[in-house]
Order: sequence, then C-alpha cells, then structure tokens
Amino acid sequence: MIEIADGSNLRQEARDALNRVRQELISRQTEDGHWEGRLSSSALSTATAISAMAAMLDQVADDDQARLRRLIELGVGYLNNQQNPDGGFGDTDRSHSNIATSYLVLAAMTMAKNAVGRSLSADAKASLDGYIASAGGITGLRQRYGKDKTFVVPILSNLAIAGLLDWKQVPALPFEAAALPQSWYRLASMPVVSYAIPALVAIGQAKHFHHPSWFLPLRMVRRCLVSRTLGVLDRIQPDSGGYLEATPLTAFVMMSLASSGRGDHSVCRRGLSFLEASVREDGSWPIDTNLATWVTSLSIAALSADPEDDREWCQPGLVEWLLSCQHQVRHPFTGADPGGWGWTDLSGAVPDGDDTPAAILALRCLDRQCDDSEITSDVDIAISAGQSWLMGLQNRDGGMPTFCRGWGKLPFDRSSTDLTAHAIRAWAVSGTSAEGEQNFGNVVVKAIAFLIRSQQPDGSWLPLWFGNQDREEEDNPFYGTAKVLLVTNSAVGAAVDQWQVARHRAVDFLISTQNADGGWGGGPSITPVYGESSPVNSKQTCSDFTSTVEESALVVEALIQFKTDSQSGPELQSGPELDRKQSASTAIDQAIIRGTEFLIQTTRHRLFDVPWPIGFYFAKLWYYELLYPLIYTASALGHFLSLVDADSSGGSTKTL
Repeated sequence: MIEIADGSNLRQEARDALNRVRQELISRQTEDGHWEGRLSSSALSTATAISAMAAMLDQVADDDQARLRRLIELGVGYLNNQQNPDGGFGDTDRSHSNIATSYLVLAAMTMAKNAVGRSLSADAKASLDGYIASAGGITGLRQRYGKDKTFVVPILSNLAIAGLLDWKQVPALPFEAAALPQSWYRLASMPVVSYAIPALVAIGQAKHFHHPSWFLPLRMVRRCLVSRTLGVLDRIQPDSGGYLEATPLTAFVMMSLASSGRGDHSVCRRGLSFLEASVREDGSWPIDTNLATWVTSLSIAALSADPEDDREWCQPGLVEWLLSCQHQVRHPFTGADPGGWGWTDLSGAVPDGDDTPAAILALRCLDRQCDDSEITSDVDIAISAGQSWLMGLQNRDGGMPTFCRGWGKLPFDRSSTDLTAHAIRAWAVSGTSAEGEQNFGNVVVKAIAFLIRSQQPDGSWLPLWFGNQDREEEDNPFYGTAKVLLVTNSAVGAAVDQWQVARHRAVDFLISTQNADGGWGGGPSITPVYGESSPVNSKQTCSDFTSTVEESALVVEALIQFKTDSQSGPELQSGPELDRKQSASTAIDQAIIRGTEFLIQTTRHRLFDVPWPIGFYFAKLWYYELLYPLIYTASALGHFLSLVDADSSGGSTKTL
C-alpha cells in the first residue's frame, strides 16, 4: 500500500484537483464529442508559408495576388512580435532560438520585403544577423542535422530562392528515385526520411532547374523524369492540399515549384488553398493542422482512469468517430497497409506506430461501457486489424518505427523506445484469438529485447518524438522512461529477469531526478513563463516551480504503474530481500506523493493553461499542445486515486 501521513488531506485534494482538470478537459470536447486540441502557433511554419506565397505571387491571377499580399503582411506582422532577446527565433513563443527557424525567418522577411515592402526593422535585422553568426551560420545549420538532409536541404533551398545563397551550395536530391515503385524506396538509400518524399521531389527538381548536374547522363535522366515525378507529387497530395497537414512540408514544395516557374501548377494551387484555410487570425500558422485522433485517444484513456468516472463525457458517436479514423485502404503517401490510425481525422494524416496503439487502448476503454453488440463487434474487428498492422510495422531489431518498416538509417525513421512500449501495451489488449495472442507473444519478446538494449547507462529511455529544450542534447528521458514503465508485467507475460532489472533501474533514475518542487523535467526557461502566465497567484509563488506539468504527470503515472505491478508480485516473508523491497517501496511512495502534490499545486495555479514545448514534430521541430497538461494530469491523478482506493479496500487498482 502507499503510505500517506496521518491527517493528510492528500486524497481529497487530489480528488478536488482531478474534478477541476476533468471539467476543463471535458469542456474542450467538440460538438461531435471528440477532442481537436490546439497546437502552438509556429514562427517556423509562418516563415515557410510567407516564402511560399511570395514565391508564387507573380505567377497567379490578380485576385489571388491581392489575397496573397494580405496574408504575407499578416504573417510578417506576427513574426515581428516573435523575436527573442538574443536576436534569434524559436519554433514557438516559448522556445529557445535555433539556427533553423532563424534562417527561415531571414529568408521569409527577405522575400516579403520584395513582395509587399514589409520586413524586420533595421535593428531587428541586425540582431537576427548577429544571432545567426553566433550560432555558426551555414556550418552551424549543417551541424545541427548531421547526415540527415530532411530539413537542412529545404532550408538551404529556401535561402537560395530568397537570393541569400548560391544554388551551388544546395545539395542535390535524387528526385528521380521517386519514379521507382514505392516499395523500393527504402532500398534506394534515400537521403531523407520516409515522410519527406514530396520535399525530395520538389526541391530536387528546383536544384536541377537552377543548377543541373555537370554529369550529362544524370542530367538527361533527371530531365526525362521531371514530369513523371511531378505526377508523384500530384498523386500523393491529400484532398486538403497539405502534405501530412504540415505547413512547412507543403510550403517547401510550393516555393520550390514556384522558383522554377510552376507556381500555377495544380499542386501549388491546392497547397495555397491549404495555407489559406489554416492561417490563424493573428497571421500565424501552426506546425500541423491538429492532432485530433491522438488527443482524443489520450483524453479517453485519461478520463477512464478516474475510479469514479461516470462516462457522461462519452457522447453518442464517439466510438464511431474513432473507428472512422482507422485507415481502410493502402495509403498513397507511405504505402502503408490498411489497419492503422494517424494523428488526425483530416486527409493529410498517415497511419503510424504511436497513434495506432493509442487508438486501440482508447477503443477498449470505450468498449467497456458500450451496450451495443454490433458496435462491440466493430471495435473488436478494428482492434484486431490495428494489432496486426503494428505487427507488420515492427523492425528486425524488435523496435517500432513511426511510419515505415526498414527505413532505419536516419533519426526519425529509426526504431523508438516509446513507440515500442506503446505497441506492447496495445498487443496486450484482450479480445484477440489464441493464434493472435501467440503471434503477439513472439513480437513482444523481440520488442522487450529491443527495450533492454536501448536503455541508457543511467537507467533512462530516450523517446523519438519528444524533447526537453533545457537539456543540452534536447532529449527527454522523463517522457521516454515514463512511457516504457507503463508496460505492465501482464503485457510482457512471463517475467523476464533482465526486464525486471531494467525496470528497477528506470525507477531509480526517475526517483534520483525528481526536482525540488516535486516534479520532473522542465528547466531554467520555465520559471519566468510560469510566473507571468499564472492567472491566479503571484509571480513569486509560481516562480517556485521549475518542472513541467506534462513531464511530472507522466512520471507520476509511470511510478504508480510500477508500484501496482510490484504489489501484485509474490509476498516476501523476511530476509534482506524483503528489507530492500520495503526500502525501495518507501522511496517510490515518497516520489509519488511529492509528484502528486506538485500536480495539485499546479492545478490550483491553473498552470494546465501553460503548456510547454516538449513535443517534436518532423525534423525536430518543437511544438506544444494545449491539451497535454490537462490530459496527463487527469490520467496521473486518476491512477493515484485508484491506487489509494485499492490500498484502502485491499483490492487491486484498475490499470490500462
């Protein structure tokens, strides 16, 4: 059981905090009953949108030109308010400056000045130039991305389109490879990750147009394949016009085609429609349209964690909506088989290895209170298809990639610890056949072996799609370790000695890294923002916090899951092992209690209204999501109350 001091009101305080967070989260549902969330506005996205529209400006009709000028002016106005004190620009309004976004803003402002006569002031431009020089210029940009050309080449091409760089300095991309059958892509040693094929084609063609290869046979081959590969761009563009619903990727395609005189191509026109539809009132663009499927799945699981959950939030049609997000045909973008889920219900989504297990777990939560046998059958079929889809995605190393099996050469295509753990939990969901369970057992063994090999020397695991901007390597061991620890003993099956050792090392890491405020993660950049953003309390009170709500809530839930697993193990009667176990249990209890107290305090201060940029989008682009603090806090407090209630009743807590 968890030891709470006599006279403590912790349980009631946690209950009150959870009620408040639940009310806030439920209030964010759409009229259809799901959650859409809201991604942070992005200086990086806004800059690329400006460059794309400026490049197209003289290639569209007069009416279109007037609309483009208005949007460019709005975007310039937004960027003028986003410069950091050091002169650089960050991906969000809470992000450190970085060389990539700063260069993209420089290119956008240069093109905006030529297009509409507006740009940075002379002082702001000098400050930006100073930051770029201090960050190492083009050399610093190349060093940030290493061998991965997924983002560095688009930035260099944007600079070249703006006239700030000679096309000779832009590496050539083998756009001709896109003429190969899609199933051959991973064998063609692409210099970009699997999701960047549109950029490969468009930027590769722009380079070929402005600075063709000196090697005549290659130049001739590329010339012959321009039309065919342009057809690939046309074929894989979603109905919304936005590749992956992502402004930067779509904008890079548009500006590259426009730079070679094809701004009126249907790909550019559909891309422009996407930009016009996704611009915000302040003239900014988010990194992606939304993460509706992802945040809905997470919200369902979080609300279901409450032991007193009455399911009033489960509006009619929610199950059908989530089922409708499952991809039913082979995906034109990645060639993925049917059965997976993407991050949004919009046409630009691609099925992936994180949103699919999240949807599976959410559907099983919903199925528990569904009285309709037909819907229950549909849920079982969807879950089975999703589990099989995940099996087909698993890499040879046992880990799970994001989109495509076998593209493991570049960072964002490699196997990931957090995705692997998520898949294991999804495979453990009940309702599969005996044959299916046997197959899942085989893939779980490989997945656990991957996780054991991937554990860091300090006991942590590092995730792929999340980071911490205050850490030198910009990694996030708190998110990664927490996600792996959510894998229960029952999901793994037979207890593997090495796995149990790995889990204990991970718990030791989390306990040793708990901050003085009781939370985890965060860093120096968070304190002033918490102080300024709290609508309830004084700056002095909020400045005591250095941890993020998101990271802290994730770790609290993970420690609770570990404690729950430990309580279900065999009882020890006496001896050194019992003493060691009791000592470790006490340390875990204290960490959980302090972490829960932190979440209670931040809820009182409404710091769930201050999301932090812990999310990585494609190519290490930072974002924050308004729902993350609410979702993660609701889940952690719900599991805490389940643990306390189970301890007091002598029962077992419910787990997912």
